[in-house]
Amino acid sequence: MAISTHVTTVLNGTISAVKSVLPLTMETDKPNLINQPFEQEALSVLIGMTGDIPGRLIIEGSESCMSKIGEAMFGMPLEGEMLESFTSELGNMIAGNLATTLAQNNISMDITPPTVLVGKAKMYGFEKAICLPIHLHNTGTIHIILMIKM
Repeated sequence: MAISTHVTTVLNGTISAVKSVLPLTMETDKPNLINQPFEQEALSVLIGMTGDIPGRLIIEGSESCMSKIGEAMFGMPLEGEMLESFTSELGNMIAGNLATTLAQNNISMDITPPTVLVGKAKMYGFEKAICLPIHLHNTGTIHIILMIKM
């Protein structure tokens, strides 16, 4: 299977994973390409991807948005170290769900332990990345960034 076909499958699998993990009404925007460096001033989790889909998956959102997601899932707003820990686990849940979905499509993908990024950061080391904005009703917007090695 060609990498371009993999990218479409990964995007669709990512949307499916987010919908199955988050108990929120959501709308996705059209994916767009971003060039390096990727810059953020928020809270995010980075998960490495190996196997047929080498690269990185980043889930990024404001602290307020991530806290509201935690509240929707666990009944209480999160902050500080609990919010950072939750963000890490959210990344694990979405990436793990994505890996399972891809396996059903005969695509092998393993994930690495999550890395949480807090505050302002710049990322280099990729040619292009795909950003998928997901608007969560009454919560905010998260961005799923896929940095797939071509």
